[in-house]
Amino acid sequence: MTEFAFSRHNRAPRTVGVLICVYAALAALVILFDAAWWLVALLTVPTLPALWDIIQNTSAGMSLDQNKLLWFTGTREAAVDRSDIDFIRFDTRWDFSVRVSLVLTSGKRIRLPDESSPHHRELEQVLQQAGFRVERHHFVSF
Repeated sequence: MTEFAFSRHNRAPRTVGVLICVYAALAALVILFDAAWWLVALLTVPTLPALWDIIQNTSAGMSLDQNKLLWFTGTREAAVDRSDIDFIRFDTRWDFSVRVSLVLTSGKRIRLPDESSPHHRELEQVLQQAGFRVERHHFVSF
């Protein structure tokens, strides 16, 4: 049986660097171009979840063992018994991101959180080695 574990922390140098660049650009808008404060505040709002994740140092990941597939993100976690999984579907979206869904034997579909999954090629290889049927679908909605 294949055992696999993956985790990532949101306080990564890349995330911190991106936030520093965004806030520097917003400060430049105010200083150099005399941008309206309400406009800069509005542009800051989408960065707040990333800032919160850095402050909290949340983590996300997944593990696969002989009995279960478990994933977690922040304080939330879930698990599915291996025997309940019919197949695993990889959907490539129009923005070239890949969404991973578990299709259970009951017909129910569970989408795995993006932040909990490793790169889709690595995950596909691990799942195939573990004996799961993997389906790839490109540019269609499920």
